[in-house]
Amino acid sequence: MMRNSVAIVATALIVAAAGGAVRAQTSSSVLDGVYTQAQAARGADQFAQNCAACHGASLSGNGEAPALVGAEFISDWAGLTLGELAERIHNTMPQDNPGKLSRAQYADILAYILKANGYPEGQKELDSRVEYSKAIAFVPPATK
Repeated sequence: MMRNSVAIVATALIVAAAGGAVRAQTSSSVLDGVYTQAQAARGADQFAQNCAACHGASLSGNGEAPALVGAEFISDWAGLTLGELAERIHNTMPQDNPGKLSRAQYADILAYILKANGYPEGQKELDSRVEYSKAIAFVPPATK
């Protein structure tokens, strides 16, 4: 009985430590202003050229392409990192030629998606290197 108790406590400590490690990996969140207004403006242009045909001009989805704004989009990504979203976009979009855009163009489009979802802008552009955006937690926007 004592061994089982020790094993349970040890397992709980390992799980707690792992959870702490995941939280420690993210140093900021999308609520911290991780893109600039100029970057989102460039992203809007890139989105119109490369994404709007499927995702709609208002990012609300079009046919089989999902919406990139709203509660469902946010809940699908909440708890993950911005880097995971960036990788998904880079590796799968545009559907007819994934990866055709530059990393900077993908970062600009992601900045536009953040702006369209009401996330605040900041003073520094979203870095196009995924290893940096993996340190940014994707969380629901602050409610008023």
